[in-house]
Amino acid sequence: MAAEYLTAQGMRIAASNFSCRQGEIDLIGYHLGYLVFVEVKYRRTSEKGYALEAVDDRKQRRICRTADYYRYIHHLGDSVSVRYDVVGIQGGEIQWIQNAFPHIYPHDSYRQRW
Repeated sequence: MAAEYLTAQGMRIAASNFSCRQGEIDLIGYHLGYLVFVEVKYRRTSEKGYALEAVDDRKQRRICRTADYYRYIHHLGDSVSVRYDVVGIQGGEIQWIQNAFPHIYPHDSYRQRW
């Protein structure tokens, strides 16, 4: 559902459900000159909270580590503009938050622990 929505909005999907030891990314695509890593969250109802709220700091760090690995294995250097988006599906309503969070570098998460 999210992939169809993003495609209709002009994103070209390059991969779905990319997983590795670092984690998983639901969708990877290209949109407006950016390589976009998309986290998709679904909630049938708001009983357990809202879909967009489920992407916490820990999840963001994991997505960034996985994105770094994806870029490494596909030889995509630092010159490629990267964006992290979140798609929340709440019931039948879709919300797309572009540039939902900044890239978190590994040394940043290391520093936060100390």
